[in-house]
Amino acid sequence: MNAHLEARTGERLRRLQEGHNQAEMLFLKQVWWPSFSNFRYLHPEYEVDDFKDGKRYLDFAYIRPAIRICLEVDGYGPHLKNISRWQFADNLERQNQLVIDGWTVIRFSYDQVSEKPRRCQQIVQQVIGRWLGDELDQNPSLSFLEKEVLRLAIRKGEAISPIEVETYLKLTDKTVKKVLSQLVDKKMLIPASGNMRVRTYRLGDQVKHPI
Repeated sequence: MNAHLEARTGERLRRLQEGHNQAEMLFLKQVWWPSFSNFRYLHPEYEVDDFKDGKRYLDFAYIRPAIRICLEVDGYGPHLKNISRWQFADNLERQNQLVIDGWTVIRFSYDQVSEKPRRCQQIVQQVIGRWLGDELDQNPSLSFLEKEVLRLAIRKGEAISPIEVETYLKLTDKTVKKVLSQLVDKKMLIPASGNMRVRTYRLGDQVKHPI
């Protein structure tokens, strides 16, 4: 936050100083940080051109080469009851324009972030993982099957079981065990449940925090 404050002036600075309230801070604490443990590529109160030749601000923008994701946290309060039909339509058109401009738009309610943070984490991980999974192709140390298993885990956003891998890739039990063992050795996967026999696996730090 300090880095963003120091880099901004004028309206962009004011928006950051006044725009981040309880809902946005709760999103950072309960959804983003537990998912990724860093804030790289995440921009609060990000300014974009409005379709009416003005400016608008996104709660959060996740930006890196070829990826632009808008993350909005919508509070519920008395002002929503007073919104006009035209204001409601205007909000929808603004969101449509973001999509037309190449943004992926993800919206959460305050209640979702507050009461179902794990589900919100999964959604964010799945959306970003859809893009980041393509980066696995740049890793020469991974075989084709290893990459596909990691893509499955990234998209799911939670622990995967050997049975899921068998079904997804149509492989034998023996082959799946071998691939999972190789990924554990490379610290790309970590046993998530089971003692003598591992029942599920989750992403290791090298994959979970690629951002």
